[in-house]
Amino acid sequence: MASLKDAAAIAGIGQTAFARHLPDSEKTLACRAILAALDDAGIDPSEVDGFASYTMEETDEVEVAKAIGAGDVTFFSKAGYGGGGSCATIAHLAGAIATGQASVGIAWRSRKRGSGPRPWKNTAVQLPAPPQWTRPFGLLRPADEIGMLARRYMHEYGATRDHLFNVALACRNRANQNPAAVMYERPLTREMYMTARWISEPLCLFDNCLETDGALACVIVSAERARDCRQKPVYVHSAAQGLPAQHHGMVNYWNDDPLTGPSWTAARQLWKTADFGPHDVDVAQIYDAFTPLIPLSLEGYGFCGRGEGAAFTEGGALEIGGRLPVNTGGGGLSEAYVHGFNLINEGVKQLRGSSTAQVPDAATCLVTAGEGVPTSAVLLRS
Repeated sequence: MASLKDAAAIAGIGQTAFARHLPDSEKTLACRAILAALDDAGIDPSEVDGFASYTMEETDEVEVAKAIGAGDVTFFSKAGYGGGGSCATIAHLAGAIATGQASVGIAWRSRKRGSGPRPWKNTAVQLPAPPQWTRPFGLLRPADEIGMLARRYMHEYGATRDHLFNVALACRNRANQNPAAVMYERPLTREMYMTARWISEPLCLFDNCLETDGALACVIVSAERARDCRQKPVYVHSAAQGLPAQHHGMVNYWNDDPLTGPSWTAARQLWKTADFGPHDVDVAQIYDAFTPLIPLSLEGYGFCGRGEGAAFTEGGALEIGGRLPVNTGGGGLSEAYVHGFNLINEGVKQLRGSSTAQVPDAATCLVTAGEGVPTSAVLLRS
């Protein structure tokens, strides 16, 4: 089978500050993150000839290319489904690099979620077909939809709020070590978690991601070129997207099994072309817009059996030194929520050995995009 295996590498990463409110526009934030990533790689903006972003990105490649001073652009793409598209941007550029369609690619996400509007607030916009069957009946927000899946998961497999707390605590502990994190030096206790207000029962305040302004970017080049860049190369070992049969967004009503989400489809493709398996992964950055997504993803990507994801979180398994350290920058729950792109950059930091919560000798990292929606994932290696 043809493969992208290690043909491309992430050579540079960049990010802005994260905060509930930043004064700059999304375009300005995007350009700052991109220029920082190019500087990190030691590549001039005029060499950029490829772009990949989210369909929900408000700043397009035309404006970015002009603003940063890119040259002629020969590849550009967009990945859909919000947080499900994060790793797909890396996959698209790795494919373009491997096939000669581009030589220096930029993937980015810029977002003013903390100070900007919520998409579900605009009730004047006609709903596409699937939400017509859910939103009029109270499932207005992603938290409501994931709350439904969480309740079913609890009912079928005995997951408890203590298991969800394990997820929230692991992410918060790592953010407490990360000066760039919104929740830096802001500890979370079990009492705080258990007495927090409901957002959409069984999800409380700390089961939900942050609302953040900020931007991040990556530079993708060929593996050969990456070896001559400023930073240690981080290779794109395998990549995949996943859209299961009869999928119905986050609620997944029409699937034969609503708890077998897009991660299961993406995982089969991801491991098919990899030289190693789940038990060889040193550290994982798992999409965490909501705490239940982590145990569901642990199952989907093969770290444990069906229904075992909640129990997997016990005994400090997600902490540094545990079975699988996760979201070592704090993730969407405690570092920043920028549709998962911070998980990509944190994966790069781990394999460079520069994370604020470094896993000793980390050489392999799984990064996942949004479980519950058509998703994507990448395996990175040093």
